[in-house]
Parts: sequence; C-alpha cells; structure tokens
Amino acid sequence: MKIIFQENFKNTVDINQENWNIQVGNKWANNESQCYVDNTKNRYIKDGILHLVATFNPKYECKYQSTRINTKGKFQFQYGRLTVRAKLPKGRGAWPAFWLMGNTETNQVRWPLCGEIDLMEFSGNKPGIITSAIHTETYNHRIKTDKGSMIKVPDASDNFHDYTLDWTSDYLSFQIDGKEFFNVKKEKNDTVKEWPFDQPYYLIINLAVGGWYGGAIVDEDFPYHLEIESIKVEQ
Repeated sequence: MKIIFQENFKNTVDINQENWNIQVGNKWANNESQCYVDNTKNRYIKDGILHLVATFNPKYECKYQSTRINTKGKFQFQYGRLTVRAKLPKGRGAWPAFWLMGNTETNQVRWPLCGEIDLMEFSGNKPGIITSAIHTETYNHRIKTDKGSMIKVPDASDNFHDYTLDWTSDYLSFQIDGKEFFNVKKEKNDTVKEWPFDQPYYLIINLAVGGWYGGAIVDEDFPYHLEIESIKVEQ
C-alpha cells in the first residue's frame, strides 16, 4: 500500500493548517457542553505528540473549552486504510472521537444520507470501552437503527493503540492494533441509503465534553488530554 496522507507531528509545534481546519463555536449537537476554540492551551504539539485538551474555567462564559479539527476541503479519500495511533483521555465527561463524514459539498446531501463512519468513540465515564459505528439514511442513531460494536481495551487511557479502518467498495473493517472487532458488509440490494460509502470522505478529530455519549461531567477531573502520535492513510 502507498501512503497518501501522513501526520507524525515531528519537528513542529502546531498542526499543519494546509491539511486541517480548526473548528470553533459554542453550539454543538448531541447535548455537548463544550465550546470549541482556537487556543494553544487546548491544542499543541509536544515531543512529537498532538495534544487536544479540554479545560475547565468557571470564570469564562463558556466554562468548558476544547478542540475540534477536520480535513474538509483539504483532504478527503475514497477507500483505503486509515490508522490513528492515540492514547485516550482520563476524566469523567470526556468524549473523544475519530470519525469520517461524506463530502456534503460535493454530493449536495445532508446527514445522514451523506454517511458517517465512527472509527473510535470513548467515554471517560466508561473507561476501557471503545465503540465503533456507522450512520446512514437507513441505519442511524436518530431512529435507533445504527450499526455498531464495542470492545474492551483496559489500558486505552494509559497506552497508545492503533485504531484502524480498512475501507473497500464492499467492506468496512474496524480494528484495534490490527485485530478486527467489527465489520459492515455491502449487501446485494443496498442503495445509497444503506451504503453511501462509495464517495470521498474527510476526517474529523475532536474531544467533546459531556453530551449524550460523554455523560456526567466531573469538574475535578479536568483537564482531559487526548494524545495522538500519528495519523496515516494508505491506498
């Protein structure tokens, strides 16, 4: 396989904004409590590791602040292998995620018809449990039909692991450290409502606070640190 996109965060102090957008704003879906900001307290690189940090300050109007980045309009790919090597945060209320969305500007459709692939989600209130899922017009959480699975990784917040998606024209394979724990196969009669995954997708990485998945927030647990060693896409 050939590497078509790679970030290893060596010899730099911040993300490459030729590849990444920094999203900011106060209102987000899923009942999340954070504001996303463009702040070096919440996003920095040290010793070759990208840190996305969620902070708590009761003096701020938005007391929970964090970081969300994506590659929309700068890098997208169709089929291949995505691997994110990361150590997940500790802290009740932390909700980190690595996920992909269909390029809505190209296909002119909205979620969920554009499709969503959740490579990794984690809640600090459920330490050691990793989930992966897909969302489509037919299969999505709003109508409680989304497809997904979970796996226990007891040291997910203590050690780095490889979170990998293998994506072909008829198969999605979700792996941790090279071992598959969940897959989705394209069925014979699937339409774009069931299988929208034959188009370019872009990458999103974020650290949310609270929300439907993150759960109850414990202020004493801040800051939350999501540490990313590398990101690689191969075809």
